[in-house]
Amino acid sequence: MPQENWRRLRAAVDALERIVGGLGTALLALGALVWTAVVVLLCPVGIGVPLVPTVFRVARAVADRERARLTRWGPPVVDPPPLPAGVRDALHAPDVRRDMAWLAWHGTAGFLLGAIGISLPVYAVEDVTFPLWFWAIDPEMGAPGMIWWRVDGLAGALGVAVVGVGFGAVAVALGPGIARLQAMPGRRLLPPSGDIDLSRRVAELTATRAAALDAHAAELRRIERSLHDGTQNRLVALNVLIGAARRAQARNPDAVADILDRAQEATEQALAELRTVVRGILPPVLDDRGLIGALAGLAGTCAVPCEIDVDVPGRCAVSVEATAYFVVAESLTNVVKHSGATSVRVTVRRAGDRLHLRITDDGKGGADESGGSGLGGIRRRVEAYDGRFLISSPPAGPTTLDVELPCGS
Repeated sequence: MPQENWRRLRAAVDALERIVGGLGTALLALGALVWTAVVVLLCPVGIGVPLVPTVFRVARAVADRERARLTRWGPPVVDPPPLPAGVRDALHAPDVRRDMAWLAWHGTAGFLLGAIGISLPVYAVEDVTFPLWFWAIDPEMGAPGMIWWRVDGLAGALGVAVVGVGFGAVAVALGPGIARLQAMPGRRLLPPSGDIDLSRRVAELTATRAAALDAHAAELRRIERSLHDGTQNRLVALNVLIGAARRAQARNPDAVADILDRAQEATEQALAELRTVVRGILPPVLDDRGLIGALAGLAGTCAVPCEIDVDVPGRCAVSVEATAYFVVAESLTNVVKHSGATSVRVTVRRAGDRLHLRITDDGKGGADESGGSGLGGIRRRVEAYDGRFLISSPPAGPTTLDVELPCGS
């Protein structure tokens, strides 16, 4: 039961973050609605006609912000086609109409839902802490928030705190639902129409398939290089040593033992290199210890203190676990080499048919995929599996990698 309560609290905190973001885009939508109304009112006198294209551009800019927000908190919302050049074409474009319909809803009802979603925890904190500072206000001013009775003593202040606990319970219970309701119109209206979405999806899958084939070819080249440069040379040396031992048996029997020792050493080195190659293909630790144990092993060998928080009931598909293992291993390597961090945290959660990974470090930030840090390889591997990869790394840090992988039902 405590664990279930903790999950509900964590879900409420996540919902509050989504509501705050939704309130931000709702404020932008409200401003865009005001601008739309101003342009419409100015059109009869001719002043607003040249400003009509700006209405569509402002609406698209605000809608794009909401698409980015929704993509961060769930399945990606694909961008629509560019705005048509002419006003008449824009008025008849289905995507522009959907943007305007979303703008009208989100700037009004979405704003109201955001205000309610934020007010509940604010009232909760304000009322629960009221016994600590009630003495500093004039009793004639009354209690804060929605308390209508006079409070002039500790008993009344404690009653306000009880009401605050109720507000907190309501916020925890209703927060996720408010966040979903606030985001629902955007999920329905902001994606492009079915034909456009399908064509873009085909193009995206074509690109990720090409990336997967490239990654597969690169992996084969890496394995071939490892076998050719390492294991093959060891086996050639072993063959030479066995031949030398056979010849020395007749000519110099005392040297046979030394040659066989060297042959055994070469055999052990070849086996070690073969194990390394096999681990690069599919780490055996995933079969032996599962994803939790495998990631714990990575954390234990990381040069930077690493905290692992994994809550994944059951097992995912082998390919999903292997991809997650690769993402974490490569990310920790980047943290050690490039970030200058003093700590790193890896969080893994499963929500429905999606596996979510978040790797956060307190380093200097400024991570760039084009800088040869391995981030491009992570993105290609994740997208080849039809997953989602996001990175946030401002110059002063911290750096956060968010990865989402489909793992079936």
